[in-house]
Amino acid sequence: MRIVIKIGTSTIAHPSGLLNIRRVEELCRVMSDLKNAGHELILVSSGAIGMGVGKLSLKGKPDDIPTKQAAAAVGQCELMYTYDKLFSEYNHTVAQILTTSEDIENEERSLNFHNTLFRLLELGVLPIINENDTVATKELVIGDNDTLAAIVATTVSADMLILLSDIEGLYTANPRIDKNARLITEVEEITPEIEKLAEGAGTTLGTGGMQTKIHAAQIATQAGVTMVIANGNNPPVIYDIVDGKKVGTIFKAEKR
Repeated sequence: MRIVIKIGTSTIAHPSGLLNIRRVEELCRVMSDLKNAGHELILVSSGAIGMGVGKLSLKGKPDDIPTKQAAAAVGQCELMYTYDKLFSEYNHTVAQILTTSEDIENEERSLNFHNTLFRLLELGVLPIINENDTVATKELVIGDNDTLAAIVATTVSADMLILLSDIEGLYTANPRIDKNARLITEVEEITPEIEKLAEGAGTTLGTGGMQTKIHAAQIATQAGVTMVIANGNNPPVIYDIVDGKKVGTIFKAEKR
């Protein structure tokens, strides 16, 4: 299988923004094992700004663009150093790709992005993709890595897109507020009712919430890619998803 895995900031970092070492080590071990089993993986990783916040000892996620970009520049170094070190322990090579919306929307640059991704996969490399927050402006921003992951999944004709977050999946109500909220295990079609369930914001360090995940599901499923939202706090859950077990919320790909 060709699988795109998106990891949210809340999955790889503590609320302080500092790296959740135990979880990231386990994530890299599981993904390395899946590559050993013959699967092609692409990782879309959030966390650069969050880790930069931690490393710079800022009080919280900055509001102004220059400080956000500075935090991203510091955090991205830390993030890639960590991934390179951990995946190397399992004899896997990683590559960094930083993108802006221009790399997706401009025909020539989009083709280059596509060709680079496929060549890296042919070479057995694990591409690690993030939005280029150090240079992205209002005109260039994609906005969130859920959307970016969906675009990547459609670009490489992935078999599956997995979004790992700090929540089990899509619920009938906000489970942090309503104790009667029920997990929706399967979504056949993204209706206005489903979109309404996605209201709410993400974490303090992240940029996404359930709304961005539903938007990602629309992009992916319309292109024939099945998408799953699952809790990344337990990395081995990825094994269950790949094995077809019922985990989180699965959004069925539209038949083409």
